[in-house]
Amino acid sequence: MQLVIISGRSGSGKSIALQALEDLGYYAIDNLPAMLLGSLVDELRHQTGCTHLAVSIDARNLPGALALLPGLLEGMRARGIGFNVVYLTTDARILLERYSATRRRHPLTRDTDMTLEEAIAKEEETLSDVRDLADLTIDTSRLSVHDLRRRIADQVAHRQPGKLTLTVESFGYKRGVPLDADLVFDARCLPNPYWDPALRGLNGRDAEIEAFLRGYPMVDAMCEDIRGWLERWLPAYQNSQRSYITVAIGCTGGQHRSVYLVEQLGRLLLDAHDDIQVRHRELSVQYTRSAEDHQP
Repeated sequence: MQLVIISGRSGSGKSIALQALEDLGYYAIDNLPAMLLGSLVDELRHQTGCTHLAVSIDARNLPGALALLPGLLEGMRARGIGFNVVYLTTDARILLERYSATRRRHPLTRDTDMTLEEAIAKEEETLSDVRDLADLTIDTSRLSVHDLRRRIADQVAHRQPGKLTLTVESFGYKRGVPLDADLVFDARCLPNPYWDPALRGLNGRDAEIEAFLRGYPMVDAMCEDIRGWLERWLPAYQNSQRSYITVAIGCTGGQHRSVYLVEQLGRLLLDAHDDIQVRHRELSVQYTRSAEDHQP
């Protein structure tokens, strides 16, 4: 059975993620009490032949129920039941804006005198153990509904068991480091095309920016150093049972240097990976680069 457990902060898109999996053929259950997970899996495996199950387990559980989840998952792993825990998170300021715009009540404000801001902080604390269990964390702060559905399809539903899913992402430091980044590299020391008025409106995928950056040996040197580090250490992450790794590369605005480096790494790393998820946060671009497209 392929089991996916969706968790995360209220307002971060858990319902959308669950619906995306349901549309892809998963039997989906929202707000499952944690203590019922084991019996549900056994029932579906032996009585119905269900092969794809997605459940949402979050802070709406009964008090103390989430504390049982690590032990339940360890028991399923010991029985040979494979699963992935996907945790959705969003910047607290954006959650405040979303709740204010929709006028919905946060689950933890019901029957309490907590403010919305206090409830958001309390929920993050309540879910800390689940967050630590996550195989994949997705920052939905700047994702559209369609972007989130696409990421769930590409990174969760279509991934091959036992295979490391690698994502390389560009971002701008002025908008913050991605919350779902596992490894972060800083490209702000490299020459910046922004200061050339003729290049300012372009991005790192344009030929003019590529030509500019290739004119500086230190740019290719950084790319090769990052590539070498990743090729040396990614197998160790995979051997430690990691299913997902997100490598984020940042520059000031996330338009030129980081985009160029991510594009280059997405191509170079295909020597060791069948496919790579490429994402440019500030450009709202994401795609899969596969070995079939690799040009030596």
